[in-house]
Amino acid sequence: MRTPSALVRDRGSLARQLLLLQGLVVLVVVLVLGLVGWRQAGDAVESRATTEARSTAEAIADSPLVREAVVGADPTAVLQPYVEQVRADTGISFITVLAPDRTRFTHPDPAEIGRPFLGTVGPALSGRTFTETYSGTLGPSVRAVAPVFATGSDTEVVALVSVGITVAAIGDDVTAALPGLLAAVLAVLAVGVLGSWAISRRLHRQTRGLGAATLVRMLEYYDAVLHAVREGLLLLDADRRVQLVNDEARRLLDLDGDVTGRHVGELGLSAELTAALTDQRPAADEVHVSGSRVLVVNQAPATQHGRSVGTVVTLRDHTDLQALTGELDSVRSFAESLRAQAHEAANRLHTTVSLVELGRGAEAVAFATAELAQAQQLTDRVVAAVGEPVLAALLLGKAATAHERGVVLEIDPETHVGATGIPGGDLVTIVGNLLDNAIDAALLGDPPREVQLSLWVADERLEVRVEDTGPGVSDPERVFERGWTTKESTAPRGLGRGLGLALVAQAVRRNGGTVTVRPGPGGLFEVSLPVRAPAQVPR
Repeated sequence: MRTPSALVRDRGSLARQLLLLQGLVVLVVVLVLGLVGWRQAGDAVESRATTEARSTAEAIADSPLVREAVVGADPTAVLQPYVEQVRADTGISFITVLAPDRTRFTHPDPAEIGRPFLGTVGPALSGRTFTETYSGTLGPSVRAVAPVFATGSDTEVVALVSVGITVAAIGDDVTAALPGLLAAVLAVLAVGVLGSWAISRRLHRQTRGLGAATLVRMLEYYDAVLHAVREGLLLLDADRRVQLVNDEARRLLDLDGDVTGRHVGELGLSAELTAALTDQRPAADEVHVSGSRVLVVNQAPATQHGRSVGTVVTLRDHTDLQALTGELDSVRSFAESLRAQAHEAANRLHTTVSLVELGRGAEAVAFATAELAQAQQLTDRVVAAVGEPVLAALLLGKAATAHERGVVLEIDPETHVGATGIPGGDLVTIVGNLLDNAIDAALLGDPPREVQLSLWVADERLEVRVEDTGPGVSDPERVFERGWTTKESTAPRGLGRGLGLALVAQAVRRNGGTVTVRPGPGGLFEVSLPVRAPAQVPR
């Protein structure tokens, strides 16, 4: 069974339909032009005949020979040979000289001499030359009638001269012009057909032989897919100008208005993302911070006939994964805490068992209860001080991780934060990344290696303070740029290196807060976020 597309192809491709339509239009236009040319040729021949008849009539009427002969004893004897010679020389159909009473002195048919002239003579008798179309003895003709004035007078009309060209003779002249007109019409038709064929061939190659209905349906489908897909799509030409952008890309890049034709440098994107889109290089899953979002960018060249015609860019919103990432971090922190505690518990258990075997039961009980009390004290203090369960779990996990790595994580005893209305995922992103960086920095410093954390609410704002004993931040202005780091990393560019603090800055901006950093020695990061719920216990 044939598909609808195949049926559309059977009805003819767009190029073929266009060729037939153009051929029909060219044929109609050429026929109309031919008819107009034929009509204009006829009008031109008739106009020329009228002009020729008028000028000939006036010339004969002004001839001294004619003026003298019409008042002589035998006008016909003098005028008939003269006007016939003029008629033969000029190709005029007839020349008639007549008296004011219409009596003919001359005529191509000698039998008509002496008979009355047929036609209008009134204007000529009043001294004015005129032209008309009239059916006389030789049939329809275009004629001019001119007055013959008496010698030495400009008002006394002594005779009339009628010069005419028959319609049949005019038709013969028009017919004689027909071959040239047909040749011009055929030349125009040939040029039109060849031009239509060339356009059709080019269109056939560009549309790949598809029919109009198929192209319309493909456009509708592609447009629907373009706007329905959950990935941002950006098409750039070879000059890095936007040729196509879908709704998701507009949302992710915060684009307003029509950006088609604009250069990527004019879109208001971050310098790093602009540079990445400007470079004509393939990119796979590069992470970029743009405004309040973290985007995963893929970039691939678009080629046609072996040459690059632009770039296809896809964008995925990594920001939507931050909540899940926060939850994952909290679970990982729990796991790390449990692993560290399991390791310590195994050591304490072995120690306690050994004390019991040595008969030192009192010391075994004291040792076991002291370790348990210390761990329980930290847990109770964190849970009581932090009302956000995810954040509390994060702090316990980071404390265990820091202890295992040889860093003391001190949580301010006066820390007391209830519900803030700030998303838990964002709190985990901010506090977790700050603590990770602080622990790493403390390991680079001299003992004692410590990290201090303070959390409190004041004036409807959550204040976060993280300080470490490490060497400090060497470049505070660039510390929040994605990719900037002082750590050694084997991760490829765009896959995690220098991303933590960029995520912190992005989460802070998303929640309308601020973040500041103090240069070394000793790193200090301070974050201030507006709370969305009344503070429970202000500091």
